Amino acid sequence: MPTCNETNLSLSTFLLAGIPGHEADGSWFSIPFCSLYLIAILGNCLILFVIKTQRNLHQPMYLFLSMLSVTDLGLAASTLPTMFSVFLLNNREIIIDACLSQLLFIHSFSIMESAVLLAMAFDRFVAIRHPLRYASILTSARIGNIGLAIIIRGVGLHIPAVILLKRLPYCRIRTLSYSYCLHPDVMKMASADIAPNSIYGLFIVLSTLGLDSGLIVLSYIMILKTVLSITTWEQRLTALNTCVSHICATLLFYISLISLSMIHRFKEKTLPESQIFLSYLHFLLPPVLNPIVYSIKTKEIRKQIRKIFHQNNSTMRIR
Repeated sequence: MPTCNETNLSLSTFLLAGIPGHEADGSWFSIPFCSLYLIAILGNCLILFVIKTQRNLHQPMYLFLSMLSVTDLGLAASTLPTMFSVFLLNNREIIIDACLSQLLFIHSFSIMESAVLLAMAFDRFVAIRHPLRYASILTSARIGNIGLAIIIRGVGLHIPAVILLKRLPYCRIRTLSYSYCLHPDVMKMASADIAPNSIYGLFIVLSTLGLDSGLIVLSYIMILKTVLSITTWEQRLTALNTCVSHICATLLFYISLISLSMIHRFKEKTLPESQIFLSYLHFLLPPVLNPIVYSIKTKEIRKQIRKIFHQNNSTMRIR
């Protein structure tokens, strides 16, 4: 591999990509993307507002839901600046430091979301398997410690990855695959041996996303085993119904992630547009749809949202 001199290294800049073959239509693509971002921000902020203002929702299930909304907002905010720059302003340049900062936030929030989904699976397991001990097991202090551990793991694992990328030489301006920076994409832009980066990246994936998904599946196996031991069908359906929203959120996150990983692996056999659109869907759909799913399927959230809008309508009529 060729090496770079210090001048080239200090001036290294990447070019972000739009939609291949549709570069001139960036302003049109910005309309649906901006709409999705707006829905994601408003939806998750509404969920957070409802949980914060309604004291009866200060329970483990809803506290974990608020964590999910925070990670969704963080994930959306991490990709928004460069996507806005590429599609609306047609500005594709990004310096290496800004690129590394963005990928740190994107990957950290992705790992945090996976961990929150695992915590929510554990919450459902405890609620169904040990309902009488639910409040004593998931205390406020324990939930706070879980949240802190999620943040430390998400950020702590990716700081070394960013340091390893920062040490690599980048000889010339190169074009990335997306309108934001991702670790595998930036890693391939280097003009040096990237084996340590690749090994560490694989370690992160296996120790976080791989472990989390396995534990979530195990949790639901135990939940299903417990539900089947319940005598009446009505009680079984009631117990399973409390898991529907979480199952939808988990499938939204992991199906798009697995599909994207498979496309990366076999991308020479796949159209580039499918890879890029699936990447956008992976980072946009969960923040957009999670608030909608929980608003529809969670009775207390739906009830409080209706109450807020009813109060607002009543106030407007009085005025």
